[in-house]
Amino acid sequence: MASLSVPSQQVRSRQRTLSGCDSDIDVNLRVISYDDTVRKLDHYYGIVKRQLLKNQSITLGLFPSSSAEQVLADVRTSIYCATSIWSLFQAYRRIDDDRGKAYELGQSCVKCMRGILMCWMRQTSQVENFKKGQQPKYALHAKFHLITGEAIISSDAYGHLQIDIVSLYLLSLVQMINSGLQIIYTMDEVTFVQNLVYYVERAYRTPDFGMWERGSKYNNGTPELHASSIGMAKAALEAINGCNLFGEKGASWSVIFVDIDAHNRNRSIFETILPRESSSKNVDASLLCTISFPAFATHDQMLYSKTRAQIINSLEGKYGFKRHHRDGYGTVLEDKNRRYYHIAETKEFEKIECQWPLFFLFMIIEGMFKSNDDQVEEYKKKLKPLLKRDRFGDPVIPKYYYIHKDYVDFEKAEPGSQSRQPSTEGTPKNLFLWGQSVWIIASLLMDDLLHINELDLIRRHLPSYNRPRKGGRYSAFQSKTSKGTASDLVVQVVLIAESMRLQAMMATYGIQTQTPHEVEPVQIWPPRELVKVYQNLGVSEKLGLRGRPTRPIGALGTSKIYRVCGQTVLCYPLVFEVSDFYLSHDMALLIDDIKTELHFVGKYWRLSGRPTVCILIREEHMRDVHFRELLDLLAMLKTGYCDGLKVRTGRLQNLISSSCIEHLDFMSTMDIDLDISPFEQLQHASIGYQSLTDVPTAIQYSEDSMSFKDMELQSTPEVIKVLRSVTTLHGQTQLLGILLRREGPDFQVDSTCVRERVCALLRQAFSLRYWRTVRECNALLSKEVESISPYITTVLVSGLQLTVGYGKDAILLDKPVQPAEIHDLFYTPALQAHNVVQAVLQQEVVLYCGKLIATHTHLFSGILNIRVGWVIKAMTYYVRDVCQGTGTVEALAPNEVRRLLVKVLSLDEWAQQERLTQQQIRVIDGCLGRTPKRFYEKVFNILRKTSEGLRLCDQLLPQQPTIAEMSSGELNFALTVQSLLNNIQHPEYRQIVVELFSIVATILERNPELRFQHQLNLDQIVKDAFKMFLKDLGKEYTDDMSLFYNESQVAVTSYLARAVVNVMLTGDVFGKIKGDQAVCHIS
Repeated sequence: MASLSVPSQQVRSRQRTLSGCDSDIDVNLRVISYDDTVRKLDHYYGIVKRQLLKNQSITLGLFPSSSAEQVLADVRTSIYCATSIWSLFQAYRRIDDDRGKAYELGQSCVKCMRGILMCWMRQTSQVENFKKGQQPKYALHAKFHLITGEAIISSDAYGHLQIDIVSLYLLSLVQMINSGLQIIYTMDEVTFVQNLVYYVERAYRTPDFGMWERGSKYNNGTPELHASSIGMAKAALEAINGCNLFGEKGASWSVIFVDIDAHNRNRSIFETILPRESSSKNVDASLLCTISFPAFATHDQMLYSKTRAQIINSLEGKYGFKRHHRDGYGTVLEDKNRRYYHIAETKEFEKIECQWPLFFLFMIIEGMFKSNDDQVEEYKKKLKPLLKRDRFGDPVIPKYYYIHKDYVDFEKAEPGSQSRQPSTEGTPKNLFLWGQSVWIIASLLMDDLLHINELDLIRRHLPSYNRPRKGGRYSAFQSKTSKGTASDLVVQVVLIAESMRLQAMMATYGIQTQTPHEVEPVQIWPPRELVKVYQNLGVSEKLGLRGRPTRPIGALGTSKIYRVCGQTVLCYPLVFEVSDFYLSHDMALLIDDIKTELHFVGKYWRLSGRPTVCILIREEHMRDVHFRELLDLLAMLKTGYCDGLKVRTGRLQNLISSSCIEHLDFMSTMDIDLDISPFEQLQHASIGYQSLTDVPTAIQYSEDSMSFKDMELQSTPEVIKVLRSVTTLHGQTQLLGILLRREGPDFQVDSTCVRERVCALLRQAFSLRYWRTVRECNALLSKEVESISPYITTVLVSGLQLTVGYGKDAILLDKPVQPAEIHDLFYTPALQAHNVVQAVLQQEVVLYCGKLIATHTHLFSGILNIRVGWVIKAMTYYVRDVCQGTGTVEALAPNEVRRLLVKVLSLDEWAQQERLTQQQIRVIDGCLGRTPKRFYEKVFNILRKTSEGLRLCDQLLPQQPTIAEMSSGELNFALTVQSLLNNIQHPEYRQIVVELFSIVATILERNPELRFQHQLNLDQIVKDAFKMFLKDLGKEYTDDMSLFYNESQVAVTSYLARAVVNVMLTGDVFGKIKGDQAVCHIS
């Protein structure tokens, strides 16, 4: 008998139970004989034919979600069925004579993958529109007609926006192409797949309907950011980067490119959300498919273990895993005739959620990848009693198990006590094809017919540094890492001087630089020029696709060296772009940004080859008062370290060989005359500057500030008359602002339009570094911070909300915004009427918060809603009331504003040292909206014991449906409480209320029998406490509570506790009676 020849690492000595052909008998598989292997493979071939291929569409090769379905094809099910068939195809390749079965299986798989592609290619206009705005109505469909491939369910009738499906398709496509299957035939198809990459690149900012097709757990039609979708997109981008869709025979133009910065945003935001799934779902079984097979989206062991443990501990049951808490799908209480749930209806499904055996299979597969025999055996035993059999004796996986209507109340009273019924999907007459396909994959692995490396050809299950190195011309995710970051990574730094005289001057300080002429033939490009090149990637007039959207190239993208049309190119980072917005003119801020940029690249670089960062030094930098600090930074880089990061400075020509090089070969096939403007060297008649003393520096400018607000009431000629006589920059800005708002930007004043006058004033203020006028002019010209959208998204996906503006006109941001929406957010009439400079100052603070939250997360602990206007109030309060200063925040340099923001956010670290009063601490904390640990959980417990709800500032937080719809640990509940607190206009009063909540919660925890029978009026309790405080001081009642705010936390707690007890003793509490007296313990 011939023996099967397999690689030694693929032969297992484990003893396992056969899961398919004879799953009731244990067979010792010490040596796999050839005939035995063939017999088992043929058995699985029979199952695949009977269960999967029998249900494959004869025209497009798609699959329905269940075998009884005759009309609708389901894309997710189709991908899993194709993967299952492909896994058997892989298994058959081990044997010499498969009698044509491997070819048949491979072609069935190709047909399915191409069928999905054909359906989606009919929707190219939607892809193009989706790239611009990520709106659900433009999503690629997840269901099609089984035979014709037509889109038969509209986006209004079903949540097609499921980013994870497109990502899963890309991931599976790469695996199958790597096995040698020819799936992509033409360049039109390559172009379309490149656009699918653009489609998923912004998963990190795209709320979708997720794996369960329902969006938030309330099932009310609201999409939300799902960690499972973002993680799947991250995995797909890693897999397809540099992949040649034509396989080994492909040309350079059939390669797919991925924006490394988009990948990094997906990675960072995915790992920020974990172990949560979304705002409404703290835990979800869909994450199993993301952190393990098929995506393997994180190799951060701590995050992986925490997420996995949370899923198992919270969702695993006897019959499978719940999808998520309060999931009504499939339960007897769910109304099948309604698409959406009523408010608070999810409470009905608590403790009777359906359990899905499918996830036992995913746990088995995970056990195989982890070589964890105990896990495999554990879940195999759990799965065995749940399997059904068809007439051929083939195992059948029920879709889910539900509680019968007669036992619902018993199950709610004692979870896990009642037996469950299998669903009608997942029976011999109506197969649940997703479940069957995953069962086949798991069985092939368990029976040693398929090795994990044959199922995962691109080694997704290994960290990037352990994957086989890709040869070739394209970047690959392969950095060697220890804790997911490059421990021994060296960031290469090239110093480029704008002119030869600047180079000569730098040399006198021992800093060697190169000019653009000296690095030739390498060209130095601004990043915007690279954007122009990438716009040609994925263009097809025939398909109506316009290529890469005009998204900026980020810090990681500018750290590659590019080969474009025979030229070698290095881009300098965005921080060196001289933009319209004023932040690029602050040298101290630039120095901070350079350090941040280098550390960012060092921390998140994931590609083979070293990153190469171009530091651009301009002559205007010499004139800045902070230029010596730049020299200090460059001198530090020369030592080989930058605040602990390894760096290497040198000539660009010497660094290229060790750099990461990206060949943009797609350009060589295009007949396009690109209009590229490389960075040009400044030419001077002589190389004159030999030291800093020869360089004209910017003077420290100051002027008396005077308000011209009363001129709003004067006529236009009168305003012009005053404008001619005013010499101060601030005064001119105010008067030009009046004319701009009243007459428009094209109104002529002394033969010059108002807009030009403001621009001239801006240039003058820039040269003088007079930041107040700089900000005012920027606001009058309605300028915006470049690329602020990703920073807003970073804040939001960290579990925080953003509020911009002031008072009733403030705008709450709870989902990512498109770049096109930024202007209207900040330039609202209300904000400009309040203070025109706020429009730019708030953008500035949002930008800093977005950067800080990624690197200094601890600064935002206890803050759920960054109310930007209030944060600026906290900064102003610190400058004026704590430091007794006379300046304003808007007059500070941008780097000083950032440092001031960090100062107020880190209040706890220095408040005692600087001897702040209790009132000052309460004011700053109140402006920031900070709360103590477990605060929202405490409020939930209070609400649970207060039938009429909580009243604050004439706003009611009702008990129902709040606690019926939300749970105590849910982010959405915390945000609901936060919105109640936001009605308070005095920050120190807000902190008193926060302290009051904690006191009431403590009393109720120590006296669990107590209940409030009526509304709990928090304002009244604070008022009563204040009256007691005044009485003890012997003072008359007053509305000024400053003395109370300045009391220590212990003293305030004492008065608030007495007021709460008084409320209880007036009969507003229902509790257990001992004798004739209600007993209440508060200490």
